[in-house]
Amino acid sequence: MANILVVDDEESIRYLLNQVLSIGGYECTLAADAAEARKFIKDRNFELILCDVAMPGESGIDFIRYVTAEYPDTAIIMVTAVDDPEIAETALEAGIYGYIIKPFNVNEMIINIRNSLRRRELEIADRAYRGNLEQEVEERTAELQKTLSGVIYALTMTVEYRDPYTAGHQQRVSDLASAIAKEMGFSGDKIMGIRIAGALHDIGKIAIPVEILSKPGRLSKTELDLIKNHSQVGYDILKSIKFPWPIAQIVLQHHERMDGSGYPNGLLGQEILIEARILGVADVVEAMASHRPYRPALGIDKALEEISISKGKFYDVEAANACLKIFKEKEFELQQRANASESKN
Repeated sequence: MANILVVDDEESIRYLLNQVLSIGGYECTLAADAAEARKFIKDRNFELILCDVAMPGESGIDFIRYVTAEYPDTAIIMVTAVDDPEIAETALEAGIYGYIIKPFNVNEMIINIRNSLRRRELEIADRAYRGNLEQEVEERTAELQKTLSGVIYALTMTVEYRDPYTAGHQQRVSDLASAIAKEMGFSGDKIMGIRIAGALHDIGKIAIPVEILSKPGRLSKTELDLIKNHSQVGYDILKSIKFPWPIAQIVLQHHERMDGSGYPNGLLGQEILIEARILGVADVVEAMASHRPYRPALGIDKALEEISISKGKFYDVEAANACLKIFKEKEFELQQRANASESKN
């Protein structure tokens, strides 16, 4: 049977409630004020508290606020002679289950107590269910994130096994684009989308012959057109995957330029997704700073000079400025990684 604490400065009320509760089969503890009630609460658990409003020392309202904050599994009913709608509303907002005006009807009191105890059981069960559900969702989400990371890694490796000269390029672009987005104040969720798009932005190169990808000399117009088609191929590969971010569109647009001179659709300025504009800056910086089969690495200084000179024309100004800042003021570095052929051994 439930343990109930009665808090009232009137001895006659405490005695009456004790009689009523005992008849109902409840175990009852009596306290003359909030201070005494606090001592009892520390020593034992109570399913329900019957509390007056106007008491010497700490008021009933302040006491129930303490109880609801520290003992959320305890139900509270106010039993008071204060018939004031504003006080009743304040008490309800503080978390009480009922507000009974003295003198009370015994049957009404018992019904209120039973209903409050039942409601308490349901709310505890609901909190436990929600807690278990949240934990299950977190576990499932973590599993899905691991799976997604594995799929993304497999896709990036597919490209890098075919193109060892750009091994690590996608991941370095992903890291740089994420850092730029963070400097621009993007949310963690949006940064995650940019990170994934960066890791997959060259997936379309899987359709380009290996001999073109690794050709040391100048490319013919036909070969260059094949290279430029990788954005569209990447979009076609990714468009059916339901990411929570516009990954396929970002991949499609990462070679678009602010003045419309980019490809594949010659988009202008704000027509280009901001994520794609960020990715475009990161892609150019990494590509210029790294070795390619048709030229040696130009170095990070040359890459940053290109971004600085061409911001506003080819590259988004805010993204370019954020990129320059993280390199010059925050000492960002492009991390070199083992390429795919090395990871096989």
